[in-house]
Amino acid sequence: MGMTMTQKILARCAGLDAVEAGQLIEGKLDLVLGNDITTPVAITEFDKAGLTQVFDKDKIAIVLDHSTPCKDIKSAQLCAQARAFAQRFSITHFFDVGQMGVEHALLPEKGLVAPGEVVIGADSHTCTYGALGAFSTGVGSTDMAAGMATGLAWFKVPSAIKVTLKGKLQPYVSGKDVILHLIGEIGVDGALYQSLEFAGEGVAELGMDDRFTIANMAIEAGAKNGIFPVDEKTRAYLDGRVDRPWTAVEPDPDAVYEREVVIDLSQLRPTVALPHLPSNTRTVDQVAGTPIQQVVIGSCTNGRLEDLRQAAAILKGRKVHEGVRCIVLPATQQIMLDAMAEGLIQAFIEAGCAVSTPTCGPCLGGHMGVLSNGERAISTTNRNFVGRMGPVDSEIILASPAVAAASAVTGVVTDPASL
Repeated sequence: MGMTMTQKILARCAGLDAVEAGQLIEGKLDLVLGNDITTPVAITEFDKAGLTQVFDKDKIAIVLDHSTPCKDIKSAQLCAQARAFAQRFSITHFFDVGQMGVEHALLPEKGLVAPGEVVIGADSHTCTYGALGAFSTGVGSTDMAAGMATGLAWFKVPSAIKVTLKGKLQPYVSGKDVILHLIGEIGVDGALYQSLEFAGEGVAELGMDDRFTIANMAIEAGAKNGIFPVDEKTRAYLDGRVDRPWTAVEPDPDAVYEREVVIDLSQLRPTVALPHLPSNTRTVDQVAGTPIQQVVIGSCTNGRLEDLRQAAAILKGRKVHEGVRCIVLPATQQIMLDAMAEGLIQAFIEAGCAVSTPTCGPCLGGHMGVLSNGERAISTTNRNFVGRMGPVDSEIILASPAVAAASAVTGVVTDPASL
């Protein structure tokens, strides 16, 4: 029986010739990730268990990105705990204020993830790295603590859904629209503990930033992970970033899938997810005119350079609508620098946007963009659950950077093609 990409990677990390769906394995880890919210919990468990060493200081990454620069005393104390741990064990990849970025944009940028590798992170959107042909998945902080100490984790091998992409994206349609369309089709539990494995000639039409966005939101369909095949675009992205050997995998011709979902990219339109689930999708024309009070462009889903380019192309020479707050958060310091060099930051500021240092802040309702009672935001983030960005009566509409930027200009949900 053939194996999927995910199954091949898990077999390799477990030292087995083959694995099958449902099998429990213990595998070696290539990277363990935590942030300023989850790492302190893992540290507490690490110390409580009497652990005294980490398995490899070069294979642990700690990124202070959720509540930083620290928004209050509690967040400052959590960051201090993470700093002390990183210093105690000489953690190589520790990213503090001024060097950090939103973790799932920062780690690929720094070359810390490569095809065929196994990554766990105490953050649910760790599945982002499947864009590079890696197996990556979110875990709890206790598993993070065990992973830091032993370099091992156990997994139940997931079955898979094959997502076949064909055709070409139309103007103003991006990876965010692809994944929202998919989640709208299969539901938030449509891939529960399964692997979303992307295939087909349409993959070549997607840039790396599109792929990161799609893999990032695999968890919003309940998936254990999302994964893309490695092609020339992947190799070009890795060139100059990853200098260690890596081996990509391909699915066997007779790999077993639970089902296949076919998406014709040429038929997709700009898509949004209405409150309060990522699966509550509509094409933008169906909800055009819905009033908004805030726009957020950024996050681990859509804070990369191509995302900012799409938003700036719409905002340049225009103004943010009166009564609307538009917050732009480049996902890393390097992205900020690149956006400055291209004039994107100037375009945002001249349009009336607030541009922030990298942070997850508004995505989780932490800081830098919390809503008030009854307010509605359109956001390029990944979750629109009740109370996610503020009070329980506030609302979030998920959208692409293009739709978010167009809506910032008009003050209502807007199809960018209509401007």
